[in-house]
Amino acid sequence: MDPFETERLIVRQFTPDDANDFFLFNNSQQVMQYIRPIKNRAESDAFLSENFNLYLDGFPYGRMFVGDKLTGNFIGTFSILYLDGDADYHIGYALMPQHWGKGYASELVKFGSAIFFERTNHASLFAITQPENVASETVLLKNKFCLSGEFILNDQKLNMFSLARAVFEGKDAN
Repeated sequence: MDPFETERLIVRQFTPDDANDFFLFNNSQQVMQYIRPIKNRAESDAFLSENFNLYLDGFPYGRMFVGDKLTGNFIGTFSILYLDGDADYHIGYALMPQHWGKGYASELVKFGSAIFFERTNHASLFAITQPENVASETVLLKNKFCLSGEFILNDQKLNMFSLARAVFEGKDAN
């Protein structure tokens, strides 16, 4: 994915130099509470290497580094990744705990959705959350996503949200 900027953030591909930030993120029980099991250093390094294979020139797919626009310091991650089943692609975001409650997640969803619809011809963008993750669901609802059903991933029921292109573009009030 080509880098993009929001009002306060820069979103870019991870590099090998980001391995320490990536590990601290993936090893944080607070951050991973609703995402996946925490990873040790070796698992995190292997996961980072796997992510490099998701990057395709000109497409908004993959897991990205999110940094403060002024300092470049690591804040969290943003992703657009393929989902199995009826959904095509889903948006994802997670922040280090010290950056919670500052509006960064909404900023990422707003700008990330725009990038997705500008750079693809997909009719919808999806998001999945654990039902207990009320904060993330609030971010999605604030950004025009609607609860559209359940999604089963690794035998776990997740809430699925969707954002139709027409709704995003303001062509459909629903």
